Amino acid sequence: MPHFLEGYFWNISNPELWVGVGLVLFFVILAVAGVPKLVAGQLDAKAAKIQSELDEAARLRAEAEALLAQIRAEKAEAEAQSKAMLAAAEADARLMEAEAKAKLEEALARRQAMAERRIASAEAQAAAEVKAAAADVAAHAAETILAARAAGAKTDPLLDAAIAQIGTRLN
Repeated sequence: MPHFLEGYFWNISNPELWVGVGLVLFFVILAVAGVPKLVAGQLDAKAAKIQSELDEAARLRAEAEALLAQIRAEKAEAEAQSKAMLAAAEADARLMEAEAKAKLEEALARRQAMAERRIASAEAQAAAEVKAAAADVAAHAAETILAARAAGAKTDPLLDAAIAQIGTRLN
């Protein structure tokens, strides 16, 4: 048997009774205030907005289809023009080919001369770098040998200063 049908539920000191009364009063206040009408109005407004968006989408689709048809026609025209331009370009290309051969031979001669100059410059730079590297290696070897000899003997401040300056003087 449900609890609210018993006599205890209808007792004024029962908190469940007051929760039920408050809930009923809340729904009555909502109904009197017109909340269902407001909700229905909001839903109707939302439906109208969605319908207008659908109408706008249909209009845009029709415009897009018309634009697509126009673009296809323009594409066909452009293809015809491109074929004519291609024929003209082939004729121009034949003329330009003869000119390009002459310019290419001239440019190749200039590039060969420039490459020969760069090679000579690179050889000179490489020789200078090899000399510098050899001087660094010799300075390091001399410093190592002198340091080994000095380690066997007492430390001499003049000898230490001379060893530190070897690297800078050989470069």
